[in-house]
Amino acid sequence: MSTDLSNTAEPTASAPIESAPGRSGMPLDRIDPDAQKIVLRLARAGFQAYLVGGCVRDLLIGRRPKDFDVCTSATPTEIKQQFRNCRIIGRRFRLAHLFFGQKIIETSTFRSNPKVELVDTDGEEGGEEEDQNLLIRHDNVFGTAEEDARRRDFTVNGLFYDVEADKVIDWVGGLEDLDKRVIRTIGDANIRFREDPIRILRALKFAARIGFDIEPDAYAAILTHRGEIAKCAAPRVLEEIYRLLRGGAARRSLELLDVTGVLGVLSPDLAALLGREGDHEGTARLFGALERLDAHVQEGYVPSNSLLLGLLTAPFVADVLYGQESANGASIVDEVTQPILDSLKVSRRDLERLRQILVVERRIGPTRKRKGRAAALARREFFGDALMLYELVHGETDQAVSDELQQWRQLMGPTLAPAEGASAPPSDADGPNRQRRRRRGGRGRKPPEA
Repeated sequence: MSTDLSNTAEPTASAPIESAPGRSGMPLDRIDPDAQKIVLRLARAGFQAYLVGGCVRDLLIGRRPKDFDVCTSATPTEIKQQFRNCRIIGRRFRLAHLFFGQKIIETSTFRSNPKVELVDTDGEEGGEEEDQNLLIRHDNVFGTAEEDARRRDFTVNGLFYDVEADKVIDWVGGLEDLDKRVIRTIGDANIRFREDPIRILRALKFAARIGFDIEPDAYAAILTHRGEIAKCAAPRVLEEIYRLLRGGAARRSLELLDVTGVLGVLSPDLAALLGREGDHEGTARLFGALERLDAHVQEGYVPSNSLLLGLLTAPFVADVLYGQESANGASIVDEVTQPILDSLKVSRRDLERLRQILVVERRIGPTRKRKGRAAALARREFFGDALMLYELVHGETDQAVSDELQQWRQLMGPTLAPAEGASAPPSDADGPNRQRRRRRGGRGRKPPEA
């Protein structure tokens, strides 16, 4: 049975809802000027081009967008012909990245939903194999603006903004759901979450970050299909977890993961620690630390992956990390943290940095003596994360803790200690890879292993 997944998103109207030209209510001063430039140049070259997705949603509800995305009828090759600062990326689906200094504005071609064959193992329609085949593995079909809107995940993310005409275009009922402050899937939630279970994490992320409720049918589908997340590639799941935690609503995100049972799918051991029979003191420390992290993020701080992992684990071994010295302290820390890290499929790079941070945690604290090379330790590249983890777990309400933090900051030195509220890209997170130094010796030598 051939099924066109574009039909899963039922039209809400025969024509899109459009705000009157010049009366969109969009705060024009908050729109990135380079994003405007891209849209206007493509439009004047004869292509359809719009701002799309989260930036439109955030502008309409009074939030400042984190980034801006452009969607257009131009193909990647046609986009590159219009912009000298364009680089085409991707194999499965080609995208255009437009570079403005360190800033990248992603510009994509309109896409439509693919067609998939739903056939069970006996060659008959339906059956368990049909559920398996709903998972989208190939999504590289160009389409129209309306098809692109309908293939998106949630109605509030399916809005297009025409910069030239200053109007919002809505094919999916997103404007109404913005007014109602609800997260609703485009089409049948049961199908959309099985097509891509990562949408479950995205629904919880948006509900936490912008304070919207999840529409009842979508919420019920999350409870029904949360186990489908296990079918997704582990790095993709982990990256979405990092986004949940560094989005400025980490505490609320973890609460939603826990109450929906999604946390039990992601990490049964972490869910058990948070549960009724779990570590109540560790849970209180964890939620307090996440609340303090959210305050820092809202001031511009960007946490590294390893710091986020430390926040999920250190509160449950705080007595060992910050209490009296213990001969078997390292084994206790590993016993608690390793099952959590294994279930999340943490990369080796982030895991090694986390271990360095946790080792340093045992040297921080008012009761610890700064014996030997304390200043050298404070200047290690990962020490800033270690000190931030200590601050987030403890807060600065206690005078002894405040004094401890101040003394370590002085040891870090004025050039290495981050300014209050400053933002620095995490060295182990989403920044560009450092360029490798070319080895001498010609072509005969093998490159170093990654």
